[in-house]
Amino acid sequence: MKLRSLVAAAALALGGAAFAQTTVLKIGYATAPDSHYGVGSKVFCDEVEKGTQGRYKCQYFPNSALGGEREQIEAIQLGTQDLVNTSTGPVGNFVPEVKIVDIPFLFRDYDHARKVMDGPIGQDLLAKFPSRGIIALAWTENGFRHMTNSKRDIVEPSDAKGLKMRTMENKVHMDGYRAFGILPTPMAFPELFGALQQGTVDGQENPIPVILSAKFSQVQKHLSLTGHVYSPALLLLSPKVWNKLSDADKKVFLEAAKKGGAAQRVKVNEDENNGIAQLEQQGMKVVRNVDKPAFQAALKTPYEGYAKEFGAANIKKIQDVQ
Repeated sequence: MKLRSLVAAAALALGGAAFAQTTVLKIGYATAPDSHYGVGSKVFCDEVEKGTQGRYKCQYFPNSALGGEREQIEAIQLGTQDLVNTSTGPVGNFVPEVKIVDIPFLFRDYDHARKVMDGPIGQDLLAKFPSRGIIALAWTENGFRHMTNSKRDIVEPSDAKGLKMRTMENKVHMDGYRAFGILPTPMAFPELFGALQQGTVDGQENPIPVILSAKFSQVQKHLSLTGHVYSPALLLLSPKVWNKLSDADKKVFLEAAKKGGAAQRVKVNEDENNGIAQLEQQGMKVVRNVDKPAFQAALKTPYEGYAKEFGAANIKKIQDVQ
C-alpha cells in the first residue's frame, strides 16, 4: 500500500512539473477573431509558442470579453491580464506622450504613418511605457478612421454639425471633432453597437476593418471616407510577465510582436481594399468625395492647442517624415 502511495505521489509530482512548464497567457482585444486584431494576435502567439518551445501559450479573449480597452490596459498594469492588442485611443490616459499620434490629419497615408511608427519617433514612444507600469512590445495597427452615421451623407464639416457621435475617451480626438461641429460622446466600444441600434448616438468613427468586423452596416446607413485620424495600435504586456522572462525569451516576445504587427497591417490593407465594396453590398451608402481640405481648415484652433500641448516642432517632425 505504501509503495502504491509513493508511486501515485511521484506521478502527481511529475504531472505537476509537466503542467508548470507551460504558462498560459491571457490576451484580449476588442474585435472578432477573424479581424485585424485577431490576425495580429494569433501570429504573435504562434511565434511565442514556437520560439519558447511551447513553454508559453495564449488563451484568446476577443470581442471585448475582458472589458473595454481602457479596462484591459488597467488590468495589464495590475497584472490581472497578461496581454492586450489595443488601439491608442485610451492609451494617452496612461502614457500622455502617445496622444501626439492621435492628432487629426497628422499623417498623409499608410506609408507615412508606418514609417513614423517604425522609426525613431515611434520607438522613442514605446520606451515611455515601462515607467508607467506597462511593457509596449510593438506597434500594431487599427487604420485610418472614417465616419458613419444613421442620418445623412457627410461631405464637409457642416454636414457633421449637431451629430451625436461616439468617440473614444481621447481628448485629442474630441477637441478635433468639436471643431467639425460634432457632439462627441465618449463611450466604451462594447457598448457601441447597442447605442447605435437604440439611437442613443447618431454615429461613430472607426477604421474600415472595425466597421466590417463589428457589423456596423446593420445599424448605420452612411459611411464617409474622411480618413480624419490614423489610429495606430499596440501590443501591451504586463510587467508581471515580462519581469519573469529570461533575456532569450524577451527577444522571442519582441520579435513575435513585430511579426504580429506586420500581419495585422497586411490584414488592414486587405480590409481597406475589399471592405468598402462589402459594406456597400451590405446596404451602406459610401461617400468617397469628402472635402478633406475643409475638414483640415476647421482644425485651425485645435492645432494651436496641440502645438502648445505637444510642441509645434514635435508635430512638424512627424509631418516631415518622408
